[in-house]
Amino acid sequence: MKKSLLELAKLIGGKIEGEDVLIYGVAGIEDAQEGEISFVEEKRYLPLLEKTMASAVVVAMRDREEVEKRKRKGLSLLYTENPSFAFSKIVPLFAPPVRKPKGIHPSAIIAEDVILEEDVAIQAYVVIENKVRIGRGTVIYSGVYIGEGTSIGEECIIYANVSIRERTQIGNRVIIHNGTVIGSDGFGYSTVGGVHHKIPQIGWVEIGDDVEIGANVTIDRARFSKTCIGKGTKIDNLVQIGHNVNIEENAIIVSQVGISGSVKIGKNVILAGQVGVAGHLSIGDNVVVAAKSGVTKSIPANTSVSGFPAKPHQEEKRVKACIQRLPALFRRVKKLEERVGE
Repeated sequence: MKKSLLELAKLIGGKIEGEDVLIYGVAGIEDAQEGEISFVEEKRYLPLLEKTMASAVVVAMRDREEVEKRKRKGLSLLYTENPSFAFSKIVPLFAPPVRKPKGIHPSAIIAEDVILEEDVAIQAYVVIENKVRIGRGTVIYSGVYIGEGTSIGEECIIYANVSIRERTQIGNRVIIHNGTVIGSDGFGYSTVGGVHHKIPQIGWVEIGDDVEIGANVTIDRARFSKTCIGKGTKIDNLVQIGHNVNIEENAIIVSQVGISGSVKIGKNVILAGQVGVAGHLSIGDNVVVAAKSGVTKSIPANTSVSGFPAKPHQEEKRVKACIQRLPALFRRVKKLEERVGE
């Protein structure tokens, strides 16, 4: 596969500066060779334009002045508003072809009343229980378990060894990566006389359209009603979402986040890596929670927080700055004590 830079510019709506070179592949800015195209999204990587061997680089229009100073002689540029997003459109043109599975493998165990719509593919050793419905064009990879009464929408991809428990409702174009468990029991016990008695978890999980769920994620079923993941939400690997959690549209949940039961999370929320959220709290729309923060109180909309316990980010930065000065403060106080003693 080869494409001219002009063809790529038309694809992404970009503007060429330099020669209309032929492109044969894609690579990272440090690894790219002649005939390949790369991209730079952040300013801190612009110095790499001096050394890269790429034939062309996608860069941001906003950085034009600095790009012109940094670029290697003879390097062709493709200016656009969002280099990362633009590059994501280019990559599939040069990616190795991926064979989409077809048909139903004879080793799959499928209940008699399962409804499979047109062009559904089911690989080896899949188990599908009664009253399941799977939408058009969905692919189920090897070793997947789908529990009774589950509904899966159109054009979904369920990768190998995913477990989807009973009555789960999954929308269209959902991607679930390897090893994830959807609909396991919520963590609920009542302690009587020193004994932990299990509380029945009779709800289900509902996942909206265009959600992507990473590998080894666990999403618990509700005690009653549903645990809900809103449309467009993206969940990284190794995330735990407790029972009755309600996440609205377009959230970003990064790796190793833990969300306790009955938490309500608004639209466009970002929970960075290793964030912990205590139960029964509310996080408003457009909130950003920095990595390793511990959320112990509800957070109003349009707020950025960090630290443990999480507090407004600017306040946390001031606290951290004070902590950094503690050794010097300690030495100063010790000298004052010595002077007072004298």
